[in-house]
Amino acid sequence: MSYGIAGSGRCIIVHMTSRREFLQATSLGAALSAAGRSAQLKTLAVQLYTVRGVLPQKPQETLNAIRDIGYQEVEATYALLEGMWPALQSSGLKPVSIHLDSAMVTKGKADDLSPIFDKLKQRGFQYAVMPYVPEPERGGIDVIKGLADKFNRAAEKCRAAGMSFCYHNHAFEFATEKGETLFQVLLDNTDKKLVGIELDTFWVSVAGVDPAVFITKISGRVPLIHVKDKAEGTPVMFKEAVPRTAFKEVGSGVMDIPKILRAAAKAGVKHYIVEQDQTPGDPVDSLRQSYAYLSKLSY
Repeated sequence: MSYGIAGSGRCIIVHMTSRREFLQATSLGAALSAAGRSAQLKTLAVQLYTVRGVLPQKPQETLNAIRDIGYQEVEATYALLEGMWPALQSSGLKPVSIHLDSAMVTKGKADDLSPIFDKLKQRGFQYAVMPYVPEPERGGIDVIKGLADKFNRAAEKCRAAGMSFCYHNHAFEFATEKGETLFQVLLDNTDKKLVGIELDTFWVSVAGVDPAVFITKISGRVPLIHVKDKAEGTPVMFKEAVPRTAFKEVGSGVMDIPKILRAAAKAGVKHYIVEQDQTPGDPVDSLRQSYAYLSKLSY
C-alpha cells in the first residue's frame, strides 16, 4: 500500500508493508511538518521615545492610538513617566521596561537608586535600562571598566527591588582597542547574572555587525531587543551621527528582520520593542506601518 506524506511543500510517496514502516513514515511526516512551520510574534511593545514629540501634549490620545494599533506593551522613558502615568494606566498597555536617565547610574550613588527601583517595581516595570552613555563620559578600555563597575552596583540595587537591569547599546561600543571591542570589555566586566543587554539592532548594524550573529553570541543574556530598520546606504560608523532618514519603518529598510527574529527567539529574548528614533511624519503612523509588517510576518 502507498501513503502520501505532505511536508516541505512536496508529497513523499512511501510504500509500506508493515505496521513498523507505517509508524516510521508518520513520524517522518510529523518531522517534516514541524520543520516547515514558522513562528510569529504574539506580543509587541513600543519604546515611547518614538512618540516623544507628541506624547507630552496628548498622552491619552497617543497611548490609546498605540493600543488600538495592536501593541500590548510599552517601554517608557523616566523623564516622561510622571506626566503620562495616569494615561498609561488607563490605556490598557502594559509597562514592561523603562529607560532611566543615564546620570542616575553614572553620576549618582547606587544607594539613591533603591527607592527609584522600588517605585518602578510597584508600578509593574520588570526591567530598568541604562539607555545611553553620553559622549563626554565615553572612552577606552579603562573607562568602560569603570562604567561596568557602576552598572554592576546599580544592577544589585535593581535586583534587590525585584527587577532586572539591562544596558542598551549604540554603535560606539563596537569600536576596538587592543584587538577587542569596547562591547566585549563591557560584557567581560559586568556580572552576567546581574546585567543583561537590551540589544538595539539598528545600532549594531550601523557599526557593521550582523545583529543576528551578535544576538547568537550573547545568547541567554539579551532579554530585550529593539526591533528597527535601516535605510539602504547608511554608512558604517561608531557614533550616532546618522542622517535622520536612516531610520525606517520595520520592513521597509535593508535589515534582515526574519533572520534577526529567529536568532532572538533562540537566544531567549522575552520582549520585542519597536522603536524609530526619527520618523518622516506622524510617529504613530510609522508605528502603525511597523506593526502591520511585524504582525503578519512569519519567520
